[in-house]
Formats: sequence, C-alpha cells, structure tokens
Amino acid sequence: MSSRRESLRVVFVLAAFGLLGLCSMLARPSLATIRAVDIVHLVGTGMCLGGAIVAFVWHVRGNQKREGAAPN
Repeated sequence: MSSRRESLRVVFVLAAFGLLGLCSMLARPSLATIRAVDIVHLVGTGMCLGGAIVAFVWHVRGNQKREGAAPN
C-alpha cells in the first residue's frame, strides 16, 4: 500500500476518534460539574484532532514535494 493512501487513512481515523470524543463530551449536561475523567477525555480528544491535522499537513506537503521532484 502506498504511503499516500496510508497517511490519508491515519487522518480519517484520528479525525473520527477526535470528533466522536468531542461530540460525546458536548452531549454532557454541564461543564460546571466537570470531573478529572472529563478533563482526560478532552485532552485525548485534542490529541486525536491535533494528530489528524499534523497527518493531513504531512500528507499535503509530501504530495507537493513529489510533484516538484524531477522524474527519474
């Protein structure tokens, strides 16, 4: 499998986990009664979404390098 397809798969998996976690957290009744487990949940959600953004940028920059390279 090409690294290009694999990097897109990583983007979608991380984004899906991040968005599911975020939707789950936003469905909670109130942030006034936030517990330690909720904070860990938010940190994990942020890590997934951040990883998805980094993987997407890595994918886009890799494509630009391949397009600008001279053919062998």
